[in-house]
Amino acid sequence: MRITDISLTPLALAFRTPYHWAGRVDHGATVILIRVRTDTGITGVGESTAGMPAEGTLAALLGVTPLFIGQSVHDVERLIHRARFLGSFNYTPWYANLVLAGLEMAIWDAIGMAAGRPVYQLLGGAAHDSVDYFGFPQGDSADELATHARALAEAGHSVIYMKVGRGETTDLRNVAAVREAIGHRRLRLDANGAWSVPEAIHMIRRLAAFEPEWIEQPTAPPGIAALRRVKESVHVPIAADQSVFTIDDVYEVCRQRAADVIVLSPHEAGGLLAFRLAAAAAEAGGLPVCLHGQSVSGISDTAQHHVGLTVPNLTAGNQIMHQLLAEDLIQRPRLTMDGGAMAETVVAGASGLGIDLDHDAVARAEERYRRDSRYHHS
Repeated sequence: MRITDISLTPLALAFRTPYHWAGRVDHGATVILIRVRTDTGITGVGESTAGMPAEGTLAALLGVTPLFIGQSVHDVERLIHRARFLGSFNYTPWYANLVLAGLEMAIWDAIGMAAGRPVYQLLGGAAHDSVDYFGFPQGDSADELATHARALAEAGHSVIYMKVGRGETTDLRNVAAVREAIGHRRLRLDANGAWSVPEAIHMIRRLAAFEPEWIEQPTAPPGIAALRRVKESVHVPIAADQSVFTIDDVYEVCRQRAADVIVLSPHEAGGLLAFRLAAAAAEAGGLPVCLHGQSVSGISDTAQHHVGLTVPNLTAGNQIMHQLLAEDLIQRPRLTMDGGAMAETVVAGASGLGIDLDHDAVARAEERYRRDSRYHHS
């Protein structure tokens, strides 16, 4: 089964409500929908994250897709490795991962459809019966965040995750409100690299009163040494997120004992198989892995669910983001939660990723991109 064509479609996704986090407010996101067609009539679907606007990622993909035409779809590792080193990515491995991840995702989808098996079974099979996902409260004010957090806790989410890094007064007020709303459920805080090392140490010591399970990416990426300095100065566990993209990054975090957990997505790692390898490296270093959520559609969240099922050292409270969208791009599978978890059965009967696109929603997102060029942030 050989690849005959690869199509790339920039899409603009709109959020239900403005997405507030350290440094800005997002009103939507852009992605590249990738379709890999084969000579058997099978078409695999994937999605790469993109900047705003998406032309840079689109150009990078256009530069490497000729390397895949005519090649066996089953040689996924060779194809991605070749694209990485022949596609002018030698000095930008992080960017290469973000560009190539959706292409690799689509290839795995095609392989799974050809085999008549769900992708997670091709990646080693299920290590878990389900994957536990976080509750992610949205809003600007403390009251808005607390109200949503309380509803998420009542829906059964065992982990509530929220953004900090918006200023000391705002952070303390928001975290206090959410902690009161959720009681003793686990609370995770993410600064998105907003703090310097001294600021991080100061803020984490103040936030410790609210008993966070961990603080995610307190200092600016890549900054593994900075993470280590913070970790050695506070008693709250530290999660490495934007400091970790490659397997080398995972190794360095483990070697330097710079964090207590790795937060990583297949997009950042460079694909589903690369994520599995990174998770194995973390396991060898004694660290758990949490799936990182990005501004994506249900295409990515379905793929992440497949790979999450296979990872023995996966945490609870994994990140999932399609629920932020005003309209998703898929009709199937239905990414429904039961007590904050999504079962293996959601994708167990799939061939490939098991995705059915909502073609009308895709057309609307394509038109939105053509009309607006980007989704802005403020």
